[in-house]
Amino acid sequence: MINSSKFILTLLIISAVSYGQLGKKNIQESIEQRAKDYENIAKSIWGWAELGYQEEKSSALLKKTLSNEGFSIKSGVAEIPTAFVAEYGSGKPIIGILAEFDALPGISQEVATERKPILGQAGGHACGHHLFGTASTAAAIAVKNYLNKSKKKGTVRLYGTPAEEGGSGKVYMVRAGLFDDVDVVLDWHASDRNAANPGTSMANRSAKFRFHGYSAHAAGAPEKGRSALDGVEAMNNMVNLLREHIPDGSRIHYVITRGGNAPNVVPDFAEVFYYVRDFNVDILEDIWSRVIKTAEGAALGTGTRLEYEIIHGNRPVLANDVTQKIMYNNLTAIGGVNYDRKEKKFAKEIYKTLRNPSLGLESASEVQPYKFTRGKGSTDVGDVSWMVPTARLRMATWVPGTSAHTWQAVSAGGMSIGMKGMVNAAKVIAGTAFDLYNDPETIKNAKKELIERRGPTFNYYSLLGERKPPLDFRK
Repeated sequence: MINSSKFILTLLIISAVSYGQLGKKNIQESIEQRAKDYENIAKSIWGWAELGYQEEKSSALLKKTLSNEGFSIKSGVAEIPTAFVAEYGSGKPIIGILAEFDALPGISQEVATERKPILGQAGGHACGHHLFGTASTAAAIAVKNYLNKSKKKGTVRLYGTPAEEGGSGKVYMVRAGLFDDVDVVLDWHASDRNAANPGTSMANRSAKFRFHGYSAHAAGAPEKGRSALDGVEAMNNMVNLLREHIPDGSRIHYVITRGGNAPNVVPDFAEVFYYVRDFNVDILEDIWSRVIKTAEGAALGTGTRLEYEIIHGNRPVLANDVTQKIMYNNLTAIGGVNYDRKEKKFAKEIYKTLRNPSLGLESASEVQPYKFTRGKGSTDVGDVSWMVPTARLRMATWVPGTSAHTWQAVSAGGMSIGMKGMVNAAKVIAGTAFDLYNDPETIKNAKKELIERRGPTFNYYSLLGERKPPLDFRK
């Protein structure tokens, strides 16, 4: 004879499990049902390709989409006109979802398998932020619908974060306290692979170094001039000598943004834009102080005057295994991207243009193994991850082997290959949020891990100091 209490308990467990599976499935199916709408949004943002802090149309479109779904919107947060916070629900837990939408300068591209810049377009989505912002919006809407229909307590909050590319938009939002009450943050990024690994990135800081000299006729009266370009070149020479005496793995790179207008005129103004990176903030700070000294020495030696402006600064990403494993499980359940015949042809042609691709085309449908990774890039997500447990996702929106910041990334991101990856990313993000809402203990454990990883002496400060957002740095 079956024990009735045990039988009832078993039924309750089965029912609960089934409800959970059904709930998550419904969330993900709702994203698929609206995939065409989200593709249109992503294509609009791709076409506008607005640079950092200038993303007026892109920000407005995402805000309108969320507002129409019942989200309350706070615009112009952290003194950034294009930054916003969209929120739905009430009470804890509060799950934040990051959304980016800025493009990169000088890399416009048509949807094509060869280099074809778009005439008259200043930038291009070579890092896939049009997909990022749209998928995050789609996930937030799906989660909103779940919270609404299930009557479950909790809040979903989407952060519209401008100027990730060199502007550190999120750092200003962290500094403004906009993440202080968030329990977990979910983040994703366009990529050439499918991965949800714990990992880190490089801390970085950038600045524009401006040298002021005296103009003169370069042939008729050179003794009366003091070349600002000499100041820039002297600094660059010393920094290049400095490279011999910095730790392995550190990075220093620069571009001369202003160098004079005519060879026969001693330039009275010149500017060089520097990035410094390292995985360790303390090492970064040491290298940065030495770079400053090269600039000061260059100005002294060339008789010019120096001023510099810090543009951005990001901490390295702090991994969180507790949340990351949940993200990984959802990624493996969704899987990678399967190309149709037309997409396979496109991908093969793009693949021929890649330099030493690290992945084969077949990897678009595969999920990378779960292991710790050290990314060589930098992101303002880093500062968020030191304040809130953060789970991160990479989804194949580009042809495998494609590097970010390339015309190939722009091209694939503007057609169905990118759109398929975007929809999958939204499903993974929404599924991860579902699991967190239904497992409060996991959130507690994630916060505990964050505190342990930060260490007892951690005291947050911004690597960009107290400056206001550089709203015109791309103009």
